[in-house]
Amino acid sequence: MADTAEMPQATLTDEMIEAMKAKIGVDLRIDHSTNNEVATRLAIGRFADGIGDTNPLWRDEAYAAGTVYGGLPAPPSFVICCYAGLQFGWPGLGSFHANSELTFHRPVLLGDTVKATCTYEGFDGPRRSSFADMMVVDHFRNRYRNQFGDLVAEIHWTVVNFERQRGKAKSKERSVELPHPWTDAELEAIERDVLAEQPRAGEPRWFEDVLVGDELGPLTKGPIGTTDEIAFVASGGAPIPRLAAHRASLQAYRAHPAWAFRDPDTMALEPIYAVHYNRHAARAMGVAMQYDVGFQRQCWHIHLLTDWMGDDGWVVAADAQYRSFVFLSDVIRIGGRVVAKRIGDQGEALVDIETWAHNQRDQDVMPGKATIALPSRERGTNPVSRRLDGRR
Repeated sequence: MADTAEMPQATLTDEMIEAMKAKIGVDLRIDHSTNNEVATRLAIGRFADGIGDTNPLWRDEAYAAGTVYGGLPAPPSFVICCYAGLQFGWPGLGSFHANSELTFHRPVLLGDTVKATCTYEGFDGPRRSSFADMMVVDHFRNRYRNQFGDLVAEIHWTVVNFERQRGKAKSKERSVELPHPWTDAELEAIERDVLAEQPRAGEPRWFEDVLVGDELGPLTKGPIGTTDEIAFVASGGAPIPRLAAHRASLQAYRAHPAWAFRDPDTMALEPIYAVHYNRHAARAMGVAMQYDVGFQRQCWHIHLLTDWMGDDGWVVAADAQYRSFVFLSDVIRIGGRVVAKRIGDQGEALVDIETWAHNQRDQDVMPGKATIALPSRERGTNPVSRRLDGRR
């Protein structure tokens, strides 16, 4: 038996490309990757735990009852734990989530039902890549509706697919010391920072008080550990498909062989998704160590925004690119800066923000941007109240 894990290998062919062209515009079957459909107290709490968000707005019913929401809402990114993404097409190719663009229309409140759909919008390429010679980039659009049929949120996301063996060979040329050798003093300082960071919560951040150049954060995540990844998976974060055991998983792997590999330590079949917590899986993918989930990183991005804006703010849009790997043992400090203030087409007081996420190697692993609607004293507007109006 081999002492290293092996992933299915494939090369791009004309037949594969034509087969994927035929699927453009299709609404995909996503039942096997749907995790939550009802925003229960426990589902909301598990998700907040899974992204490390201690905001009382999503965790304390009595506190939330005294806010503009009048009850417990879910974090904006909660839709990701209802449905994030799926393994689709290009059998045998490696893949990485590359970026996401999110738009939020209405809040998800305690007891709401969230139904997701996912449309395959096509692909770019094939084209040459410095990482794996040839790659294709898939485009998907998720839409989330509540029990009234109202559109709650949309996510446009892209996935880079590559010929795995070539990507593996190229990635070996990169050298990073892993796990990162933190000192006790450094760890103490990191944990002190994490505990000192608090959400703005009930203190309104008025539009009139914000200045261009104001900074957000930092918000510190790490050192990233195995349990951080498992907590995100347990929250419903992004297993694609849902994690299963014994006969339930074996039936799925027999039907879809490209979904799994055999772990050389345990001899068990493991999902390819295990690259986020299983070192054999990561190395078989051509990566030195386990690494974070793209949508997990996006949730950290939104966590920064909600901590800064307070209970009366609203994340209108949040876009981020996922660059480099966030390995287990890395520390990420997420920050941002207000780059513009404006009144939107609907009369809302908006601020535009650029964001970044730096690791200890001083790489920006998640450049991004966002638009936030804030309450306005002069205009007498509250963006949350506006989005609660008309709830049936």
